[in-house]
Amino acid sequence: MPEAHERAPETGYYVYGVVPAPGGSPLPLQGIDQADVEYVAYEEVAAAVSVIALDRPPGRRAELMAHNSVVDALANATTVLPVKFGSIMADRDSVIHDLLAPSHDRFADLLANLAGCRQFNLRATYVQDQVLAEVVQSNPEIAELRRRTRELPEGTMHPDLVRLGELVSRVLEDKRDDDARTILDTIRPFALDEARRQGGGVDHLLDLAVLVEDERIAEFEDGLEQLAEALHERVRLRLVGPVAPYEFAGAG
Repeated sequence: MPEAHERAPETGYYVYGVVPAPGGSPLPLQGIDQADVEYVAYEEVAAAVSVIALDRPPGRRAELMAHNSVVDALANATTVLPVKFGSIMADRDSVIHDLLAPSHDRFADLLANLAGCRQFNLRATYVQDQVLAEVVQSNPEIAELRRRTRELPEGTMHPDLVRLGELVSRVLEDKRDDDARTILDTIRPFALDEARRQGGGVDHLLDLAVLVEDERIAEFEDGLEQLAEALHERVRLRLVGPVAPYEFAGAG
């Protein structure tokens, strides 16, 4: 008699995020492959999920966009803890017993703490020519080294060039700290929390996620507009949001 083999399931549940358990009609959404989003509830929390074919794991750009679209829609309608892109569970029981039940209290606390708040992403960059001119003007040694190395052929290895690069980097880092402090002093009166992110390049100044209460969003945006006007000759500010609170939803 041939050995029996259990047939693998053909579909699973794709998880977008964790939300408070819906008290009324859940938000109608379509996710990956235009599948309807369902809500699997456990006590005070619920997972927003949709059925997905397991023979084609997610990973394409269209699927990432669908994932983000669902999470953003949830964030606009309620409080959401975004789940990492590509998270799939076997069935509804797995969603409850492997995701919601073990972390129920932590999810409920995070949702309560984030209720009535929105995340904004703020990126500040220098007007590169302007900030480099400031660096040269502020340091006589840099100005002299720049004069002495200006005519050197491109790609030349010279001690003066090494010294120039070190000095520019050091002065620019000090300037970056001072300017970042100015921006932070402006937004902190309106922010509940902040998460600073790494950046690179000469023009990098600050990359920040900010958590703002709904009733303070207008003040927050007005303050940034005034700051942008004051700094416009040397700094560019770009604000994106509100978005889902990826930076404040807890690790994992």
